[in-house]
Amino acid sequence: MASTPPAPASALGSRAVLNTALVLGARIVSRLIALVVVVALANHLGPDRYGRYTTLVAYSALVSVVADFGLNPLYTREAARDPGRLPEYLANLLSGKLLLAAAAFVLLAIALSLTGLGDLLLPGGVLLVLTTYSTLLRNTFYALGRLEFEAIAILAEILIQAGLILAGSRAGAGVGFFVWAYAASFGFTTVYCLVVIPLFRLGRISFAFDAGLLGTWLRLAFPFALGSFLTNLYFRIDVPILQHFKPFAEVGWYQFAYKPFEALQFVPLAVQTVVYPVLAVYFRSAPGLLGLTYARFFKVLVLLGWPLTVGTFVLVHPVGRLFRLFPESEPSLRILSLAIVFLFANSAFTAMLYAIDRQDLFAWSTAIAVVVNVGLNLLFIPRYGYLAASATTVVTEAAFAVVGWWFVGRTVALPWLRVAWRILLAGFLMGLVLLPLAGRSILLAAPAGGVAYVLAIWLLRAVQKEEVGLVLAGLRRRR
Repeated sequence: MASTPPAPASALGSRAVLNTALVLGARIVSRLIALVVVVALANHLGPDRYGRYTTLVAYSALVSVVADFGLNPLYTREAARDPGRLPEYLANLLSGKLLLAAAAFVLLAIALSLTGLGDLLLPGGVLLVLTTYSTLLRNTFYALGRLEFEAIAILAEILIQAGLILAGSRAGAGVGFFVWAYAASFGFTTVYCLVVIPLFRLGRISFAFDAGLLGTWLRLAFPFALGSFLTNLYFRIDVPILQHFKPFAEVGWYQFAYKPFEALQFVPLAVQTVVYPVLAVYFRSAPGLLGLTYARFFKVLVLLGWPLTVGTFVLVHPVGRLFRLFPESEPSLRILSLAIVFLFANSAFTAMLYAIDRQDLFAWSTAIAVVVNVGLNLLFIPRYGYLAASATTVVTEAAFAVVGWWFVGRTVALPWLRVAWRILLAGFLMGLVLLPLAGRSILLAAPAGGVAYVLAIWLLRAVQKEEVGLVLAGLRRRR
């Protein structure tokens, strides 16, 4: 039996807002610290060694699909539905993942030996194993709605990483040290979870091996594993392809430019987390409101993403100075900036496909994006290198947007140009204001651009009064 009685759905629901605020706040702090740490790490290692480090991370992420095999999200779902069986599920997964982690380790060893990174196998393998176990254990917090423990884990993890990486940078450490630093942070999270889960009676920690249960779960987890594999290919495959055809330095240039772009992903995901349940409820109980909410959701994402695209494109040199980018990384970031608005808009299409019970179409959208990504990278990277990888990222995000918009449109139409044209025009006007400031400090240019954008939005009436009222009402309800 479980250490605690099953948490009713109402209790989980009542903690949803607090849980979201806790995790979102922790992740914002974590992302800001991580960005500072990455800047220090990249500048310490230089393009070649930073390229080696990020290549290891990419291969580790790809083979982690084998170590997880979709069991982590399945565990979260099933433990949330039946908390009484959580100890049984966790005990079997702690044992079963040993076999999966061993298989993933072998694949990682093959990949690293073929790319000349065999000297990083030991720290890379330890990082792989600790990552998959820490993720499994902390999913217990999500299943039971006890995300105050997850917030602590997020902050502790990033502080350990930051302390070790900054210390290693000052000491002149090599690539292996920084892989061990990340492994140490996930090792802490693993130990932390092993202590917290029984201490606060969230469950028991034990080992068991029920072949029937594991076999059933592996079959149930396969769709999750396939989705995870496609998503990892979608985001990671460009690095192995680039590394195969070009030197590690180009990987370093590209990946350093990718970091500011990647850091923005939490913004649309945070909005998606709030709106997605609303869309799902409207689909079942209030279909008349679904289309309107979807259009407003899309509009908010474009409203946030478009000025970031325009601002980054125009101010790439001040942004480069702010993040101390490699000089070769700035052209890559300018290209990648064109993908920001698509990155934001894609959250609307993803949330809608899940909300209308068309996860299958989301899988198709991701698969199409993977084909576009792999095909274009193989075609253009041999000749154009890291700039081709940057351009392919833009085309891939745009392709996902088109396919997602079309798939959702089979259920709910979205006249995207009519919804967003004023916002797009406001962004262009902001860009004209920023052009004379492109060589100035980001501390001057960014506020000027922000003021210009807000004024243009107001003059063009790009945001309606009822939309502002809806946002304010939502904030009041949340308070």
